[in-house]
Amino acid sequence: MSRTARLLDLLQLLRNRSTPITGPALAQELGISIRSLYRDIATLQAQGADIIGEPGLGYVLRPGFTLPPLMFSADEIEAIVLGSRWVAARADDGRLSQSAKQALSKITAVLPAELRERAEATNLLVARMGLAPATIDAGIIRLAIRNERKLIITYRGPDDTETERTIWPFLIGFFEQARLVAAWCELRQGYRHFRIDRISHVEATEVRYPRRRAVMLKEWRAEQNVPPPA
Repeated sequence: MSRTARLLDLLQLLRNRSTPITGPALAQELGISIRSLYRDIATLQAQGADIIGEPGLGYVLRPGFTLPPLMFSADEIEAIVLGSRWVAARADDGRLSQSAKQALSKITAVLPAELRERAEATNLLVARMGLAPATIDAGIIRLAIRNERKLIITYRGPDDTETERTIWPFLIGFFEQARLVAAWCELRQGYRHFRIDRISHVEATEVRYPRRRAVMLKEWRAEQNVPPPA
């Protein structure tokens, strides 16, 4: 294993823990000597990794440190390219699509030449398929989800009847032919799914819904028998 790969593995081990881990435990996990571990930690700290701790007490990586893109493997680069292209091609929100393109552009700009060429020449293609156009700004929904705020929507049902709903959105699902927002519906007093292309009006509010998004997501998964992400 190269030293660069070892440093990456060390960072990943620290990122996966929220409590300090001792030097001997880290060295054993990486299959290196304790002296090599101390040198690696010193190298990462010199490169800007906010690792705190000392021999005998353990080490922890403070949140906020990001891995340099040059440490991505070829497979990881292809996964990033494929995911970004999928969002750019399939999102029904212009801002989300543009953001995916910009993010991919920023990543490729700082890659080493070999990986940049591989990213630009990848043979992974995302097909464009027809989606029912949305008449509202889906960015309003995403912002409400991030901030845990209620939304007031006008929704057209399968029978073309429109109703006004106050919902607590917590998830947007991207499917082949439609985009759905999962939410608690005050009118129905239960979890419901709303096709974004059938929402004719959306009004943001500053009212925080009374439950945490993570709690509702867990309940929704149990109710819908949806397994947690891998």
